Amino acid sequence: MACSEAAVQALSGGFVLAGVAYLLAQTRQSSPYGRYADPPERARTVPARAAWFLQELPSFLVPVALMWSSRGPPSGLGPRLLAWTFCLHYFQRTFIYSLLTKGRPYPLRIVLYAAIFCSMNGFFQGYYMLYCARYDEAWASDIRLVIGLILFFLGMAINIHSDHVLRRLREPGEVTYKIPKGGLFEYVSGANFFGEIVEWSGYAIATWSLPGLSFALFTVCSIGPRAYHHHRYYLEKFEDYPRSRKALVPFIF
Repeated sequence: MACSEAAVQALSGGFVLAGVAYLLAQTRQSSPYGRYADPPERARTVPARAAWFLQELPSFLVPVALMWSSRGPPSGLGPRLLAWTFCLHYFQRTFIYSLLTKGRPYPLRIVLYAAIFCSMNGFFQGYYMLYCARYDEAWASDIRLVIGLILFFLGMAINIHSDHVLRRLREPGEVTYKIPKGGLFEYVSGANFFGEIVEWSGYAIATWSLPGLSFALFTVCSIGPRAYHHHRYYLEKFEDYPRSRKALVPFIF
């Protein structure tokens, strides 16, 4: 399969436009799942563990399938390292996070939309690394790769720890929402979202690519507003919620 620079640029631009459109759609109301689910949506739902597994799986499976079908991993340290870095995040989300989550059932249409996006993004990121990315031997010590990977793994650690904090808020079978405490939740309402934004921003820097940048921007546009809505939710529902916490760092709403 040959690299098409025109396709890479078009898809990157499409991801950015889709992210901006999603951002605007969430200006007034967050996506209808979890605590924001509409009553009609609750009748057509998927259990949380199955929902996360099914929607995240393509982002891991598609790049791996691309590498297998191309008769080996991408050549050179840079593409190999970055392709598996991308897959590492989705391995954790698919095979670890999905088994541990205690969330509410997800609307079926949200799961389908997420699975479609993950399939497209998994193919896009894998395709770019396999057939388009070019890194010379000096890239292994390039400051962009070093800083990018540090941010990626720092963000991943924040995301995993924040998810752990959220899981511990509920007893088995409990579905009520409580104020998260500990870790970065002491400073920001959406610490789990903040971690993922840091993670994909680091990936964009490490890859120094349009696909990486477009996905990082899409992440900011898609989960940034949800963090803001969570912040408002806590302020409205809990009188003792710390007013010093921010909606999202570094974005102060």
